[in-house]
Amino acid sequence: MASINFGWNNKKSKTMKILIILAHPELKSFNGAMFLTAIQTLEAQGHQVKKLDLYRMGFDPVSDRKNFSTVSNPDYFKQQLEELHATELHGFSELIDQQQVLLEWCELMIWQFPLWWYSVPAILKGWVDRVFAMGRVYGDGHFNETGKLKGKLALLSLTTGDREEAFLPHGSTGSLSGVLRPLQRGILAYTGFSVLRPHVVFAPVRLTDSQRANELEKWSKRLMSLAKENSIAVGSY
Repeated sequence: MASINFGWNNKKSKTMKILIILAHPELKSFNGAMFLTAIQTLEAQGHQVKKLDLYRMGFDPVSDRKNFSTVSNPDYFKQQLEELHATELHGFSELIDQQQVLLEWCELMIWQFPLWWYSVPAILKGWVDRVFAMGRVYGDGHFNETGKLKGKLALLSLTTGDREEAFLPHGSTGSLSGVLRPLQRGILAYTGFSVLRPHVVFAPVRLTDSQRANELEKWSKRLMSLAKENSIAVGSY
């Protein structure tokens, strides 16, 4: 894949616009620590950082007519048709429009979450369901390489409940790349994002305090050197 080089270590280079989203019910969790570490590290480098803490903001993951201030068909709710209608008439609710503006604003989006049932927590999936609207975020021939979010980067930062060996190709869970493919291929690459290698902390609950501190340090160091990274191939179904 192509090298990602934004010159982050060059003080004359522009700063990055970074959106970090936390999906964990406990801010004092290890996911919360990773979220705060990322914010502190990136802000210290001079990047513009905006954050969404979905649980603390009480984000409602249920997608329905409250997404919209306009109505295309009052008798039958077809979400994608309502999204197309709202895109034409600037008819998204204030909350959803604000989230979409953040999505369009960022150059790098980081999701911080625990792996639950082979996917993201429902609150984050619901954020995607409501915010990634047809017409505004994808559609009309804009998919994958021609996606509307082309030129942006995405990075999944996650924790697991099981140890690393469970996520090997012949492990009890199976290949981690396969587990993450619906997210990295089906959502991120599909809408145009270039995807960076996921950052995974395996079973932090089984680590000692010093090991968890070391993992946070590794995360911080990685964030300071993302300019050296290549995007990855997310695979196909």
